[in-house]
Formats: sequence, structure tokens, C-alpha cells
Amino acid sequence: MGPRWSGVVDWAIAVCVAATLLVTGLSGLESATNLGLFGYALLATGGLALAARRRAPVAVLVVTGLCAVGYQAAGFDVPALAYLFAVYAAVRAGHRVITVAASVLMLAALPLAALAAGVHDAGEAFARSRGALEIAWLVAAGAAGEALRQAERRAEEAERTREETARRRADEERLHIARELHDSLTHQISIIKLQAEVAVHVARRRGEQVPEALLAIQEAGREASRELRATLQALRDDDTTPPRGLDHVPELVERARTIGLDATLTIQGERHDVPAAVSRTVYRIVQESLTNIARHAAAATASVRIDYRQDTLAIRIDDDGKAAPDTAPEPGVGLLGMRERVTALGGHLRAEPRGEGGFTVQAELPVDRTS
Repeated sequence: MGPRWSGVVDWAIAVCVAATLLVTGLSGLESATNLGLFGYALLATGGLALAARRRAPVAVLVVTGLCAVGYQAAGFDVPALAYLFAVYAAVRAGHRVITVAASVLMLAALPLAALAAGVHDAGEAFARSRGALEIAWLVAAGAAGEALRQAERRAEEAERTREETARRRADEERLHIARELHDSLTHQISIIKLQAEVAVHVARRRGEQVPEALLAIQEAGREASRELRATLQALRDDDTTPPRGLDHVPELVERARTIGLDATLTIQGERHDVPAAVSRTVYRIVQESLTNIARHAAAATASVRIDYRQDTLAIRIDDDGKAAPDTAPEPGVGLLGMRERVTALGGHLRAEPRGEGGFTVQAELPVDRTS
């Protein structure tokens, strides 16, 4: 049940209880004293206070108890129905000790209220207070609240256990997939790296100039091998190799220059420590963006800007490639991966063609500097 419907139900119960108390008080009008209007106000207040029983169960318990004592002292021989509802709500919310203490005080105060209303015989006063607050009903209300509280706690525990189990299975499946990818990709990348190294070695032995593209392939193969090893070590909870992050972004920019891209890096703002997850995400965004520029953009220049702000870290990668303002970007795996990483950290990402031509990737990641 949503909060709105819960509020409607609470008010409906409160109005019904208040109406029941008022009708009961009116039926015994002949027993009322000159404090009748005050007693009717207490009857209505005690019932309507139940509308707040979910938000403030202890306060409602106190209010309904005082109202019950008050209208008993005013001469209204009316059961403390609202107080029983309040006992149920307070016990359900977990306030058992306070509820027991309040109920003991009620059992002591009701006979005194009856004596104040004009009952001169102590036995009759106790009988009247017993009728107003039957101990059996009091215990039943408390027991019902406790039973429901325990049932809700067991349900929450079961739901939490199911979520943890599902999360653990998902993690295990991702681990299995990542290891399978690592094993298959390592072999292919090793072949590429080996062929590139052989080609570089042969060219140098012949005294020929080694093409820049071949050197870039060789370095990319080495970097890919290091990345895969680091990924597998992280999956195995091995922290001996630090993950790639903000400190390694200059290496990405320098590598982009080796393949002929005029890449620049600008860092603005006062540099401060950022969470490891944010640092890794920035590295991946820059890496994926520069890779896409080199492969697909046909760009001559690229700029990487990192802006340290008070509570956020902003990243922007621009190029002057062939993307036009009226063309929508294709949602490839790399772009989706960037968006998922940024969203998981509570940030925002924009990837779209620029008005002056080319493509831009902009991300803002929240940084909690108090942690």
C-alpha cells in the first residue's frame, strides 16, 4: 500500500473510532457532568489522534491515554478504544517497553479518574476502570502488534536474503564471463603483439624506418595485455596491481599522439582526491572516447578537459571529426558502457555531435569529499 492510501486508511480508522466514542458518550448522556463539552472534545481528540499512529506512535499513545483518563474524569463511562489502537501501533513500531510502562500508568490512573468523576466507592471505581480498559483486550492489542511486527521483520529479512542471493549469482556469472573473455582475448592479443614485435624487429635489422602505425600497434598490444592481466587480478580480489585511473590519463593522450592525432589534455581547478571508482570511470571514458575518435571519427584534433569542481568532477572530450549536428550517434557497446558506469555513480553523461562539427562526450561525476 502506497503512502497516500495508507494516509487515507489511517484517517478513515481515526474518524470511525472518534465517531464510535462520541456515539457511546452521547448514549450515556445522563451520566455526564457539567464538563460534558470538555469530555466530548477529549473523545473526538483521542479518536482523531490515531491518524498519526504510523508517523508518531509514541506521541499518539500518550495523547490517547491522556484523553481516556480525561473523559473518564469528566464522567464519561466510555471504553478506551482509541488507546487500544494506539497500543497496537506502538508495539508494531517496536516500542514495547514504553507501551508497557504507559499501560501500567493507565491502569493506575483510570480508577483515580473515576473517583474524580464522583464515584465514591473504590470497588466501583476499579470496576468502572476495568470496563473502560479490559486487560484482556489490552494484552490482545499488544500481542497483535508484536505478531505483525515480527512477521514484517521476517518478510524483510527474506526479501533481503533473496536480493543478496540474486546479487551473488549475478556477480558469479559476471566473473565467469569476464574470465572467459580474458582467456579468449589474451590469446588473440598475444598473437597481434607478437606479430607486431617481429615486424618491428625485422624492420630495424634491415635498417628500415619503422612505421608509426606499427609502433602504435605494438604499444597497444602491450597495453591491452597489461589491462587484461590487471582485470583478471581484480576479479580474483588481487590488489597487488593498482587499477588505472586519473593519473594514467596523460598516457592515453600521449598514446593518441603516436597514431597521428593532435591530442591535448587540460586540467582545471584545484586537484583533490576522488574516490577510486570515479578515477577508474574517468580513465575508461577518456580511453573509450579517444579509441572511438581514432577508429571512426576521421578527426585531426582531439581535446580532453578535466575540471575539478567543489562537489563534482567534469570531463569533456571533443574532436573535429566527420560527425554532423543532424546525425544521431549510434549507441555502440562502448558508449553504452560509459553511460552505465556514469549512471552507476550517480552522474550524467552526454554524447552527441557538436554544432560546429565533430563529436563531444561530456560527463559529470559527483565527488563526496567528506568520505
